[in-house]
Amino acid sequence: MTTTPPSRGRRRAPGRMERAAGRAAALQKPRVILALLLLLALTCVMLLDGYLRAEVGGDQRVRTGASSSDVPDDVLNGGPILSFRGGQATTVSVPDKTIALTFDDGPNPTWTPQVLKILQKYDVPGTFFLVGSMVSRYPGIVDDLVDQGNEVGIHTFTHVDLSYQSDARVTREIEQTQLALAGAAGITTTLFRAPYSSETDAIDNYSWPVYEKLGEDGYTSVFIDTDSDDWKKPGVSKIIKWATPEDGEGASVLFHDAGGERSQTIKALPQYIEKMKAKGYTFTTISGVMAEQGATAPAAAPRGGAGQGATADEGDRLQAAHHQATGTTLYEGKALIAAVRVAEWTVPALSAGLMVVGVAVLGRFGMMLLLARRHYRQRNRRRFGWGPAVTRPVTVIVPAYNEKECIANTLASLARSTHPIEVVVVDDGSTDGTSEIAREAARSLGMTNVRVIRQENAGKPAALNNGVRSASHDIVVMMDGDTVFEADTVRQLVQPFADPKVGAVAGNAKVGNRDTVIGAWQHIEYVMGFNLDRRMYDLLRCMPTIPGAIGAFRREAVLEVGGMSEDTLAEDTDITIAMHRAGWRVVYQEHARAWTEAPGSLKQLWSQRYRWSYGTMQALWKHRKSLTDRGPSGRFGRVGMPLVVIFQIVTPVFAPLIDVFTAYSMIFVDFEAALLAWLAVLGVQLFCAAYAFRLDREKYRYLLMMPLQQLAYRQMMYLVLIHSCITALTGGRLRWQKLKRTGEVGTPAGAGG
Repeated sequence: MTTTPPSRGRRRAPGRMERAAGRAAALQKPRVILALLLLLALTCVMLLDGYLRAEVGGDQRVRTGASSSDVPDDVLNGGPILSFRGGQATTVSVPDKTIALTFDDGPNPTWTPQVLKILQKYDVPGTFFLVGSMVSRYPGIVDDLVDQGNEVGIHTFTHVDLSYQSDARVTREIEQTQLALAGAAGITTTLFRAPYSSETDAIDNYSWPVYEKLGEDGYTSVFIDTDSDDWKKPGVSKIIKWATPEDGEGASVLFHDAGGERSQTIKALPQYIEKMKAKGYTFTTISGVMAEQGATAPAAAPRGGAGQGATADEGDRLQAAHHQATGTTLYEGKALIAAVRVAEWTVPALSAGLMVVGVAVLGRFGMMLLLARRHYRQRNRRRFGWGPAVTRPVTVIVPAYNEKECIANTLASLARSTHPIEVVVVDDGSTDGTSEIAREAARSLGMTNVRVIRQENAGKPAALNNGVRSASHDIVVMMDGDTVFEADTVRQLVQPFADPKVGAVAGNAKVGNRDTVIGAWQHIEYVMGFNLDRRMYDLLRCMPTIPGAIGAFRREAVLEVGGMSEDTLAEDTDITIAMHRAGWRVVYQEHARAWTEAPGSLKQLWSQRYRWSYGTMQALWKHRKSLTDRGPSGRFGRVGMPLVVIFQIVTPVFAPLIDVFTAYSMIFVDFEAALLAWLAVLGVQLFCAAYAFRLDREKYRYLLMMPLQQLAYRQMMYLVLIHSCITALTGGRLRWQKLKRTGEVGTPAGAGG
C-alpha cells in the first residue's frame, strides 16, 4: 500500500466550504416551505371546488312526521313571510290579486339568464333565493339579476337542510352566502328561504329554532303559498295549473331556475305570466309585499351581512331587502369570488393534466415491461457475450468524505474481488480520520493494491477526477465510499468493455439497509424504478445515468469528455450524457451488483433526492443542445432526453394528482368508483414491481410496503421535485452533501433477497 500526499491544487480560503454550505442550507428552508405551500394551495383549491359543487336537487322534504307543538299557531296558519320584529314572530300575507314570483336554487348559467329574459320582456320582478356556492361560481349572472331590478335572498351556501345542523353550521351557511353576494353584486340581503321548506304549516320543532335564530339576527324567512312543483317536470300545463292561486287570492309562488333540467319551467313561465295578468294580477317582490302591508324590511343589515342601509342616492339598484356591502365584507367577498375563479380554472386544467399523466404512466409501465422482458431474454441467452473475456486489471476509485463508518466494509468487499484490481481511495478533506481508517483496513486485510490519496475538500467530482488521473489502468470502476461489492461484481461489470464501442457500464445498485420502512420504500424504488428503467434505456441505447454507487468507464472516454464536471449536482448524469454525445455506447450490466446504504431518515432522503432531482435538471439543461445532435451521437437527444424529461420530471411532478384526485373523488363524487380506480392503478404498479422483483430475484415480501409507499413516498418525491424546480427558477448551488451513515451494510455473501 502506498500513500500519496495531498494534491497541490489552488488552495481555498479557510472555512469557505463551510460558509458555502451554510448559505445553501439557509436558502433551502424557504424553498421547502414554498413547496409545502404549493401542495397546500393545490389541496385547498380542490377542496374549495368540491365544496362548491355540492349537488342541488328538488325541494322535496327530507323528513316527515315531526311535531310542531313548539310553533305558534298564528305562524302555522299565517302568511308566507315570517319576521321577528321586536322579538315577536309575525307573519305577512300576500294581498289579493298579487303574485310574488320566487325562484330557488340558482343561479344557473343555462336557465337563470332565460328566466331573466322572460321577466324583463314582461316587466315582471322576481325574488331569487340563491345558493351561495352557485353565486360564487356565476357572479356575473347575479350582478345582472340585481341590475335588472330583481330581489335576492339566501338559500344557504350548500343547499343543506339546516334543521339538523349546529348553530355554527347555520351561521357559516348564511355568512358564506352573504360574502358571495357581496363579491358578486356588492350587496347583502335580509331575506332567507330554507332549502326543503314549503308552506308555514310545515314548520316543525326541528326547523323552528333555526327560524327563531335567524329572526333574532334580523332575517326575514320566506315560505310559499303556491308551489308549481316544476322540479317534478310534470308538463307545462300542470306547472301553470299548480302555480295558480285559487279565487283571486294573492300568493308567494315557487319556481326553480336551477337544480336540474328546467326547460318546462322556461316554457311555462311566459304563459303563466300572461294568464295571471289577464286575470288582473300584479307582480311584485317579497319586499314589495312587505311594503304594501306596512311591514318594511329591517333598516340595517342582519348580523353576518356587515353592510349598511341603502340611501336614496344609491338609486333603484337596491331593493328594500338589499344593503350595500362595505368594508371587510366587500373585500372578503371579492376574495372569495377570485378564489373560486382560480378553482374553476385550476381543477379542470388539473383533470386534463391527470388524464395525460395517467396515459403517460400506464404507457411507461407497458413500455418498461415489454422492453425489460426483451432485455432480460437477450442478455441471458446461453450464447450471449460481449466478446473475448476482459481479464486485465482495472482501477477502482473510491471517493470518500467522512466515511469512517463504511470505508472498512467497502475495502473488505473489494479484497474479495475475483477480478484483478487496483484501489484508489481519494479522501476529500475528511475530518473524521477516514484516510487513516482506510490505511489500517488495507493493512489488516493484507491489501497491497490500495493507494490512499488525500486532497483538500473540493467536492466529489474533483475527487473522482483525481482518482482518474492517478489510475494505472485503462478501465476505471467508480463506487461510493458507503458501498460494498460482491466478489464477482467487478468481473461482471467490466465484461461489456470487450465491445470497443462501449465507453461506460452501469451496474445494479441494491439497497442494503432494506429492513426499515424507509429502506423498504427505497428498495422497491431501486428495483422497479431504477433497474427496470435501465433495462429499457439500455435497449433503447439512451442510458441517462451511470449510478455513482457502481459504474465503470474507459479512462480515455472520461478524459475525452473532460472528466467529471462540477457544473451540475449530478456529475454521474452529466458525464453519462456527455459520453453519449461523444459517440460512446453506455450499457447496463444487471449481474454486477453493489450494495449501498440508503438514507435512513426522511430528512436525509429528502436531501439526497433533492440533489438528484436538481442535478438531473441541471444536466439536462446543460446538454439541451443534444436535441439537435446528428448521427449516432444524437440518439440520446432524440430518444433519451424526451423520455427523461417526461418520465423523471414532468410525470413525477403530476403523479400525486392521482392520489389527490382519488381523495377528491371519494369525498365529492363517488367513493366506490374512485377507490376501485385507485386500486386498479395500484394493481398495475404492483404487477410491474412484482415482475421487476422476479427479474432481479428479489423476495416479494417487500411489496407489502408498496401501498404505503404510494401514499406517503410519492407525495414526498413530489415536494422534492417542486423544491428542485423552485431552486432552478430562483438559482442555487449545493456542494457534495454528506449523509449520515451507520455502516450497517456489510460485505454481502452473495445475491440479495
